[in-house]
Amino acid sequence: MNKTVLISGAGIGGSTLAFWLARRGFEVTVVERAAGARSSGNPVDVKGPAVDVVEQMGVMPQLRAAGSDVSRMSFVDSRGRQVAHVDLKAFQGSAGAREVEVPRADLANILLDAGREQYEFLWNDTITDLAQDSAGVDVTFAAAPPRRFDLVIGADGLHSAVRRSVFGEETAFLTHQGIYVATLRIAEPFGSDREVLIYNTPGRALAVHPTRGQAVAAFMFRHKGIPGYDHRDTAQHKRTLIEAFTDQGWRVPEMLDRVRDTDDLFFDSVSKGELPQWSDGRIALLGDAASCVSLFGDGTTLAIAGAYTLAEALTADPDDHEAAFRNYERQHRMVVEPKLNGVTAAAALLIPATRAGIAIRNAATRVVPAVTAVRGLLRPAA
Repeated sequence: MNKTVLISGAGIGGSTLAFWLARRGFEVTVVERAAGARSSGNPVDVKGPAVDVVEQMGVMPQLRAAGSDVSRMSFVDSRGRQVAHVDLKAFQGSAGAREVEVPRADLANILLDAGREQYEFLWNDTITDLAQDSAGVDVTFAAAPPRRFDLVIGADGLHSAVRRSVFGEETAFLTHQGIYVATLRIAEPFGSDREVLIYNTPGRALAVHPTRGQAVAAFMFRHKGIPGYDHRDTAQHKRTLIEAFTDQGWRVPEMLDRVRDTDDLFFDSVSKGELPQWSDGRIALLGDAASCVSLFGDGTTLAIAGAYTLAEALTADPDDHEAAFRNYERQHRMVVEPKLNGVTAAAALLIPATRAGIAIRNAATRVVPAVTAVRGLLRPAA
């Protein structure tokens, strides 16, 4: 076979796809804007169909070693006193005890290392132009010399450069959901290793999630679209976040001091992304680049499952990429689309807009269906 494939993005979906395509005889190159593997990130779930995929990759022992021990989520007041709680272990997904929660960076690095020797990396680089014809795709990079590939896959996230090059500006496909999320790594223990803590005021939430002697703080807040918003402007992000959380209680002031000092802040809009199709000729999209389920929900699981489905489709139709892309999209849309409409429910549970809403949410944690929803929607997949 020896078909050449360029994957844009060395994250969870891109790394999984690279592994399976290389194993099936494709010649794989991965281009990544970052200078190397990630060192931080919030905890994410590997569950449902993704469990089978990572087990077949042989990396589940590493994921379990890196996984968190969280079993409880507690809502606290301004003095840190518990006002409601949820037992998370009682509400596992379809893969039951086989599921695992892992810091996002650890998951991405473990998936990347699983097949690192099987493909080429272009670190600290990005695609600047794509030009395809019936026989291949000519790719221009910011740093590397131009090259030609048989196929190009955009696994480069919510603000995909591949999607922009092929389908147009992201404003045509992304819809702001009235919420922003920021995450910050805490390089020391924070409370119990088994408990997520969440503090709410109307329209605001600070969640601290422990993992293996460290923690991740997640700020979530309701806010209309920011004029001139730039997802790469960290100074703008810090100003917006500090303004939104000034005069908040509990440990918010301490976390804002950390925001001021950090150079590793993730910040983005909660957005819904939908495209009428996920491919054009020899170029296809994967993960949030194709269909964003926002920053809540099962994005990690869907990226892993989608990568496997795409690899299977290309293996089944190695000489007909358009048929393969159609089959991948048809199969994976059936998995993704039920997840696209959970933002309103997630916001009501995690970021109630009023004090009455907070009280109702706290009471709802005692009801099994609400608890299940909270668990599934808790963690931003940044």
